[in-house]
Amino acid sequence: MRPRARSLRLRLLLGAAIWIVAALLVAGLILSELFAQHVHDRFRIELGHHLDQLAAALDIDDGAIQPLIVRPLSDPRFERPLSGLYWQVSADGAVVLRSRSLWDQVLDLPADSVTDGQIHEHRLKGPLERPMRVLERSLWLPDRSTPVRIAVSEDQDEIHRALRSFNQTLILSLVALAAVLILAALVQVSLGLRPLRWLRAELATIRAGGGRRFVRPMPSEVQPLIDDLNALLDHADEVVERARLEAGNLAHSLKTHLSVLANEAEQLASSSQPNELAAVGQQIRERVDAMRRNLDHHMARARAAASRGLPGASTDVAECAAALVRVMSKVHAERHLTIRCEVPRGGLFAGDRQDLEEMLGNLLDNACKWARAKVEVGSSRDHPMLVITVDDDGPGLRPEQRQAALSPGVRLDETLPGSGLGLAVVGDLVRLYGGELKLARSPAGGLRASLRLPAVANQHPA
Repeated sequence: MRPRARSLRLRLLLGAAIWIVAALLVAGLILSELFAQHVHDRFRIELGHHLDQLAAALDIDDGAIQPLIVRPLSDPRFERPLSGLYWQVSADGAVVLRSRSLWDQVLDLPADSVTDGQIHEHRLKGPLERPMRVLERSLWLPDRSTPVRIAVSEDQDEIHRALRSFNQTLILSLVALAAVLILAALVQVSLGLRPLRWLRAELATIRAGGGRRFVRPMPSEVQPLIDDLNALLDHADEVVERARLEAGNLAHSLKTHLSVLANEAEQLASSSQPNELAAVGQQIRERVDAMRRNLDHHMARARAAASRGLPGASTDVAECAAALVRVMSKVHAERHLTIRCEVPRGGLFAGDRQDLEEMLGNLLDNACKWARAKVEVGSSRDHPMLVITVDDDGPGLRPEQRQAALSPGVRLDETLPGSGLGLAVVGDLVRLYGGELKLARSPAGGLRASLRLPAVANQHPA
């Protein structure tokens, strides 16, 4: 079983969507990491500034030689209890000063040795068991034999909130950007594939008989394909025309020899020869007639099979019917029939003109043979088919005779000239075009022959 081909549009859109999502995902991760690094750096710089302010605000109590704060630090959060921003000063292993924000708690700094001017960073649990980030350094004060240890810390929830807010905004922005880019890719793919839609529409028009060639200018990437298709259509026309010519030549040659045989058989049958020879001549004449009927029958089928489905084939039904009515008026002039053509303009048969003439001509000829006074040709549109009717006011056919009349070689009245192949040939041609031939009682009292044939979709002559 042939695997189902995937849509080219879908493949292009999926490819573009995958690359867009992948690119934006990588970009989002990079931006989030860069912002996180920036926030941490700014956080550390801010703590460093607070640490420098704390060092600048320290002095020595002359009496007790203990450190003291000579001026408050600038950030008001140091004065608000449990605000998340703290400082403390340790001397000789004990906390001697601390910010009001620490309230009754202290920062549990690890015991390490900090050289003068060096800044250590710690991460630990602070007040309310919140994660803290701490910067500390040692500071030598005048008249002291040991340095003091100063530290500034801040609650890291501020960093986490900033990162969450940024990441949420980043995700929403990237999702919106992805939607816009995918929509842009959809528009780009649609515009890029538009020439293929034009090609498909023009091909449908050609197949429906609305044209013979691809005439719309295409982009340079598609135009070579259009040129090849037009060359292929030209070649198909040449092949069909050559096949018709060869078939016509073959039919003419065979009919010539059959006519010679028929004349010889006629002479043999009508001569004053013994009865046996006259009977042989009669048999030969009957065989020749049968061969001629079969030849006409199969030649009509071969011609229709060659032209059926030929791209761009279309025939104006009104024009063809009017021409056939004029011919039949001359052929049956001695009967003084009224032959009316009520076919509206604009109806197009999606097939070859010769085939329509073969079908409609046989029906008209048959109607003229049986009509008493009038024959009428009409047509209507039964989307997507075209219905052509031929009515006469003759005796008509009984229901059981109508099916038999469509069989090859059947002649319901031997007194009228003909081979008995007309309706059979029409039926074969109609079936080759995917249509239908029906026989019914005519409103005029005789026989109605209805042809259902494919119509050109756009109803404009080629």
